[in-house]
Amino acid sequence: MAHFAKLGPGDKVLEVIVVHDNEAPTEAAGIEFLETIFGKGFVWKQTFKVNENNPRKNFAGRGFHYDKAKDAFIRKRPFKTWVLNESTCRWEAPVPKPDDGQEYSWNDSTGEWEVWN
Repeated sequence: MAHFAKLGPGDKVLEVIVVHDNEAPTEAAGIEFLETIFGKGFVWKQTFKVNENNPRKNFAGRGFHYDKAKDAFIRKRPFKTWVLNESTCRWEAPVPKPDDGQEYSWNDSTGEWEVWN
């Protein structure tokens, strides 16, 4: 199955539609198929579930932003202090999360990971 993100104002993902592979052997064919159903008033971009070598970095979801320059889907920034990793197009904390087997949550006020109880 192929997946297509329907983009709205500001290139925000409004929804993701599943299209059978027979109707979308290519991105262009999938877009043409969707335009027969929804009309030509929307911008469509194919999105991919494959994690490695994903041509658009992340699988699109409602509320994601499509960045034309990066040709990537980017999730909304989870915290003000987090920075975008330009190669993965994923948000990262400014401080690495401890890797000691405990559960942590990010405290944006202190800029630290806190043990989650």
